Amino acid sequence: MTESCDPRAGCITCGDVATEMTVVTVDEEPGLALCDDADGVRHSVEITLAAPVRTGDRLLVHAGTAIAHAAEAVR
Repeated sequence: MTESCDPRAGCITCGDVATEMTVVTVDEEPGLALCDDADGVRHSVEITLAAPVRTGDRLLVHAGTAIAHAAEAVR
């Protein structure tokens, strides 16, 4: 474990944690979307694994990559 990896605080490489984000805009050519997290902070997210993605979709994002649509993960 490195100094920056604190399992009590959460670690993007050690934990299976996904953050729900809402798609604001989509740029399909490079496979990216601009997304808002729950605090309204914007993130650039790679969307190829979760395609197709549209504005307003809710995605589960891990390490900057959308891994699923939030509605699909609940089913």
